[in-house]
Amino acid sequence: MKIALTMENSQAAKNEIVLKELEFVTAQSGDEVFNVGMCDADDHHLTYIHLGIQASILLASKAVDFVFTGCGTGQGALMSCNAHGNVVCGYALEPSDAFLFNQINNGNALSLAFAKGFGWAAELNVRGIFEKVLMSGCEGGQGYPIERAVPQQQNAAILNDVKQALAKDYLDGLKALDVDLVRTACSGERFQQCLFENSQVSDISDYVRSILN
Repeated sequence: MKIALTMENSQAAKNEIVLKELEFVTAQSGDEVFNVGMCDADDHHLTYIHLGIQASILLASKAVDFVFTGCGTGQGALMSCNAHGNVVCGYALEPSDAFLFNQINNGNALSLAFAKGFGWAAELNVRGIFEKVLMSGCEGGQGYPIERAVPQQQNAAILNDVKQALAKDYLDGLKALDVDLVRTACSGERFQQCLFENSQVSDISDYVRSILN
């Protein structure tokens, strides 16, 4: 899979720590990582609102398959991502959260808290979260416990149908957003490289390119 990592400005100083742990895990899982922001406090300014826009564009364009994101508490990034009809974002404070999200909800994004509770052995906790999503030993959406697998799979599918039914056409919805908000979300060099080199939906990447130009 192609995996994107994006963090808001308040947690930019921790990007190196988080990226190191994600790359440690993906070196074993064989997944590819794109660090799309933020890398440091002097990078382009991203709030948790921008993170949701980034996640939705990358997933809708099929530039990536999964997004790890987060802010101080993880709650803002969670809500921002789930505001978009094509993003099913979970929330993980510890590895068991990530495992259960992967097995039961089978979404395409996960929000982490990078300030709250980020103390001793925080890097090990983050690594464990990544492992439970990328190296759990079985395909996501299999259910847990196993006797609950069928209704859990059904409910996950229904939720996806509900989100799609309530959502506008993706590109129409993206164009309805404040253009400066979208432009800022897409202003980073690493984000643009990830999108433009990997997008499989040219209408989306062409629109982003047009507002950047």
